[in-house]
Amino acid sequence: MPDGLSYATLTAATVTVVVALDEAVPRIVYWGQPLPAATDPAALDLATQTATPQAGLDQALPLTLLPEQGRGSFAAPGVSGRRAGQVWSPVLTTLRSEVTPSSIGWTGVDEQSAVEVTLLLQLDDASGVLSIDTSLTNLGTDAYTVDRLATTLPLPTTAAEVITLTGRWAKEFQVQRQPLVPGSIVRDNARGRTSHESSPTMFAGPAGFNEASGEVLGVHLAWSGNHILRAERMPNGLSYLQVAELLQFGEVVLAPGATYSAPTAHAVYSASGLTAASQSYHRFVRGRPGHPTSPRKVLLNTWEAVYFDHDVAELKALADRAAEVGVERFVLDDGWFRGRDDDTTSLGDWFVDEAKYPDGLGVLVDYVRGLGMEFGLWLEPEMVNPDSDLYRAHPDWAIAVPGHAQVLARHQLVLDLSNDEVFAYLLDRLDALLTEFAIGYVKWDMNRDLVQASVHSQTMRLYDLLDELGRRHPDVEIESCSSGGARIDLGILRRTQRVWTSDCNDALERQLIQRGCSYLIPPELMGAHIGPTHSHSTGRVHTLAFRAATAFFGHFGMEWDLSAATDADRAGLTEIIALHKKFRPLLHSGDVVRVDHPDAAVLVHGVVATDGSEAVFAYIQLATSDSTVPRQVQLPGLDPSRTYRVERLALPGFERGTQKLEPPWYAAGLTTTGAALGTLGLAVAVHNPESATLLHLIAE
Repeated sequence: MPDGLSYATLTAATVTVVVALDEAVPRIVYWGQPLPAATDPAALDLATQTATPQAGLDQALPLTLLPEQGRGSFAAPGVSGRRAGQVWSPVLTTLRSEVTPSSIGWTGVDEQSAVEVTLLLQLDDASGVLSIDTSLTNLGTDAYTVDRLATTLPLPTTAAEVITLTGRWAKEFQVQRQPLVPGSIVRDNARGRTSHESSPTMFAGPAGFNEASGEVLGVHLAWSGNHILRAERMPNGLSYLQVAELLQFGEVVLAPGATYSAPTAHAVYSASGLTAASQSYHRFVRGRPGHPTSPRKVLLNTWEAVYFDHDVAELKALADRAAEVGVERFVLDDGWFRGRDDDTTSLGDWFVDEAKYPDGLGVLVDYVRGLGMEFGLWLEPEMVNPDSDLYRAHPDWAIAVPGHAQVLARHQLVLDLSNDEVFAYLLDRLDALLTEFAIGYVKWDMNRDLVQASVHSQTMRLYDLLDELGRRHPDVEIESCSSGGARIDLGILRRTQRVWTSDCNDALERQLIQRGCSYLIPPELMGAHIGPTHSHSTGRVHTLAFRAATAFFGHFGMEWDLSAATDADRAGLTEIIALHKKFRPLLHSGDVVRVDHPDAAVLVHGVVATDGSEAVFAYIQLATSDSTVPRQVQLPGLDPSRTYRVERLALPGFERGTQKLEPPWYAAGLTTTGAALGTLGLAVAVHNPESATLLHLIAE
């Protein structure tokens, strides 16, 4: 072993991380379940050092947090850059390190390349999430171009499959499982935002790992721009996960003394499957500063009710209906600002439309607040329409490559946030709106991919804009919406308090969208709405009960013209909202459980109180099944030693199903142990496609 080798150990309740520190870049020796205090880190390290194969380098090179080509690593490089086309492969030696009970700090330098790199590993005690921050400083006298600064995490030899989250507009967060065979699985995203297609999240585990079993390691990049994910099994048998910002050519050029800080990587370990990994992420997110602590207001968004057709009297009538059913927040969507009659015009002109609001927007704001609801407003600050007063006055404010035609998307261009004049204009207009009107909530939208742009600087300036607005208006809650779920990550969620999961309000599609999103995002941050009976995005028709059961667990709301809804629907919605409010404290604080069910036509999920005292589960029938009655449903996550009383939560519009008789326990009641419910399970009745049953369990 090298001289000066030492080990640092970080331990939380569910995980231990052992890191080797010597003259080179640190490396993770062990990452897994807590170890006995008598475990010798040096013995762990010695036990895992590999043989040296033929037809290779003379000395086997261990996998570090920053693999270096210049040192002989054939993993994807952790650090890559150049100075006038030279010194493109740094070789770092330790300058200093610092270890605390919860963190490891390390600084390395390459004098030849004239760069300094720092690593900071922090293990969150409450969640077991390992956060890794990396930065690179130019020590030279001329410019240094950064091409890559990636976090690399070793995988155990049992890792055989990888899960990523893919999708498209209105069908986000679809789970994709691939075998980890020799070679690389690479998911890169160059769309200028987190994207519908490639969430910056990846999990690896043994063959067939699922919600309840398998040693799982995951990583998420907290970044709202371009990114690259890699899982690789190398010829020497070592495997790793790697995440980084995907930098375009020449996008980050450091002046002498300047520093590039890579986005934070958040890594998670679970000894017992994906659900436990998600629970760690949820605990971590809930423990961050700024996470909402007050009850998540039930909201109504006006988009699918009125679109661009704003009439103050009709909006007041809609607000009346919303207040009557129990809505707590009324959000005025697109169409309120000057000249905005369709999506071809007026983005950037953030002034109230005098034609639609002749007495000013304040009249509607005051009316909504007088009904006891908070007022929210839709904005899309990063965009501009060519048909707008702003663009006509400042065409140079839109992002463009000189000499090339600008690329339109949804009839709009992108404002250059790195332009100080643009930044100042947006900050002034948004600050003025939030100051003039009693606005408690902003739906911040971003409806197109970026092209011809420096995505790095655009994203950083977006963060600056949100941070400054947050400082000026700390009581205003902001939702991150981007054509639905195209900007959902822990970078944007440091500055916002909710995400819009998808533009699709079809309850059937939403089941898989929300399930995939829940791998990272806790339910209280996940916007989940009841849409109209006839889905605007797919044309499907669903019962109120199914739509309600789908939205029930998240940050509950609706996009529905309640003025046109039937009296029966409004009465049912009133009952549903009251039921959601009753269970809201549990749903938005408990442990999310996703259940592995043998029927592919069925989804089961729930939330269990952290003390095991109560739970709510949903049995979702997506399609028809092969069996004549539903298979028994296991309800894991309960306290196995406690006894629970089980009751069905009947939602308005509930359909009994295709069976002649319901299971006997529906009428007789059922009380049994958490152990029995988690292993044997219980029978349910719903068998109609696109229907749901909610179950409430109370510990006695």
